[in-house]
Order: sequence, then structure tokens, then C-alpha cells
Amino acid sequence: MSDDPQLAKFRKSIDNIDAALIHMLAERFRITQAVGEYKAKVTLPPADPAREERQIARLRKLSEEADLDPEFSEKFLRFIIEEVIRHHQKARGG
Repeated sequence: MSDDPQLAKFRKSIDNIDAALIHMLAERFRITQAVGEYKAKVTLPPADPAREERQIARLRKLSEEADLDPEFSEKFLRFIIEEVIRHHQKARGG
């Protein structure tokens, strides 16, 4: 482990950001779980491809504005969407 104070400062910031990301993902999944339960109750399909594509386009644009690689952002979002759909299917008993 380095005793470099600047490196330690960078790492502390990274650790704080990682913690915030985990908490935001947890909150997002709590909400999408409720959506999945609602969809199962009212017999809506687990996936909504049109919304997913709109979300991807919106987040790609946000990524570009934030100077973040939109390809990375799309892969990340698609991973999350796939996981959400899996949870929604599970909520339906499937």
C-alpha cells in the first residue's frame, strides 16, 4: 500500500463514488422490483422493448454530454435492463 497522500485522496474519492453507485443501484432495483410486481399483478409483459430503446438513446445522449463513452454506458444499461427483466419474469412465476 502506498503512503502517497495524493493517491490516498484519489482512492478515497473513488471509494465514496463506488459506495454511492451501490446505493443508487440498490434503490433502482427496489423500484424496478415494485414495477415487476405491479406488472405481474396487472398482467403486463416483463419487458418493454420500446421504453428500453428510448432509455438507451436518452442515456447515450447523457453520456456524450458527460464525456463518458456511450458504448460503455449502453452496455452497462443493457446489463441492468436484462437483470430487471429477469426479476420481472421471476415475479410472474416464470
